[in-house]
Amino acid sequence: MSRPPSKRGGFTLLELLLALGLGLLFSGLMVQVLVLQGQQGALLVRQLRERGMQRRTFALLRSELLRAERVALGSAAGAACGLAGRQPVLQISTAEGPITYSIGTAPSAIWRGRVLMRCGPAFGLDGEPSAGAAQNRVVIDALTAAGFRAEPASAGVLQLRLEQEFSLPSGRTHRLQGVQAVAAAGLVTP
Repeated sequence: MSRPPSKRGGFTLLELLLALGLGLLFSGLMVQVLVLQGQQGALLVRQLRERGMQRRTFALLRSELLRAERVALGSAAGAACGLAGRQPVLQISTAEGPITYSIGTAPSAIWRGRVLMRCGPAFGLDGEPSAGAAQNRVVIDALTAAGFRAEPASAGVLQLRLEQEFSLPSGRTHRLQGVQAVAAAGLVTP
């Protein structure tokens, strides 16, 4: 006795290939979503780091403007350091000595693009300006052409603006702007 051929329940080759193709398409879409999420996460981390640098820069400027006896915008006589072709944007006279903020090219290749530099008394271990020779230090880098501006907002108040630009791994550039108003005793406007 021979058995009649039975129909087995299963998938045909065409069905298997179709399921495999749909699975690969879905996997490809998921990989793209994960890559985009990674890029967005990297951008968010970068923005947080740069905004933190901007906050510290504004805090430094605010503390120095609070100690100021006289504040002049732009170029002023009496910079304690050589500016090496950088443009002075803010001159602060304090009891410890003059402080000049300038923007321009970076002093070395470790900095990104244009920089804001501070020339003035160094800080001691206690966080207060110390007496002695002035030092020229980079405060923040990756500035745009406008970079840093200090403008009078009202009587005795300066509006400080920072604008940075940095490259993303995708090749695009991203801009960050920060604005803060700071009281400036002894403000002299041009």
